[in-house]
Amino acid sequence: MAVAVLLLPLLRPPPRRSMFSIASSSSSSSSGIYISKPDVVVTREQGKNAKLIHALSNHNVNCLELPLVKHTQGPDLHRLPSLLREKVFDWIVITSPEAGSVFLDAWNTAECPSVRIGVVGSGTASIFAKETTSSNTLLNVAFSPSRATGKFLASELPKCDGKTCTVLYPASVKAGREIEEGLTSRGFMVTRLDTYNTVAVDDIDQLILRHATTAPVVAVASPSAVRAWVNIVSKSSKWDNHVACIGETTAFAARRLGLKKVHFPERPGLEGWVNSILEALSESKDIKC
Repeated sequence: MAVAVLLLPLLRPPPRRSMFSIASSSSSSSSGIYISKPDVVVTREQGKNAKLIHALSNHNVNCLELPLVKHTQGPDLHRLPSLLREKVFDWIVITSPEAGSVFLDAWNTAECPSVRIGVVGSGTASIFAKETTSSNTLLNVAFSPSRATGKFLASELPKCDGKTCTVLYPASVKAGREIEEGLTSRGFMVTRLDTYNTVAVDDIDQLILRHATTAPVVAVASPSAVRAWVNIVSKSSKWDNHVACIGETTAFAARRLGLKKVHFPERPGLEGWVNSILEALSESKDIKC
């Protein structure tokens, strides 16, 4: 007797939820796609938003990635490895995660000399976590100020006993003179190297940008990112939603540029930044956190 065989189609697993959704739509833009309205726009350099997106996903926050800035080499970068090999500084002052990453590359190139580092806050200190948790004692993160700003770092960095303290300050081209002027006024001898620059991204996807301007919150991690965002939204329409800044320095820049709904944590770092974003979302009344 013949036996009938019923063939069933293979079932595919459901797709994972992305940071933003894209689908075909007859009512969409001329490009034939639409992007669902995001809760938060994350704006760090391409490839550096993953930790924030993951942390926010734990709170069911939908993120749209729109890198506003990128980092380029500074004019003094080539001098950093040789200076680390040839001279011993009492302090290395690091004031941002990018400055820390650039320094670590040069430090490894210089064959890992013994250094003592002062950082502006916990977010910057985290860049050195891998080195300081290993058996390597050549890199010592020894100081962080009571408040995570350049002003407090310059006023609180410990002096050396009985001699002039030497400081190496690898900085951004765009960094102000507050730190070296503050340290110099206290008797430190400061060598500043402009090791990197932060510039605005000039090839932003216009479809993604249109959806970004509908988000209730934009998350920014540097004054350069704030300036880039303000330059973008000022060209199209009046934008008055919330800005969640990684720290006080970025928040000060946001307010100076005319933004009103500015949020920032007392202590910079991923956890504090996430809390500031959730606070901004709560105030926006767009979603419940």
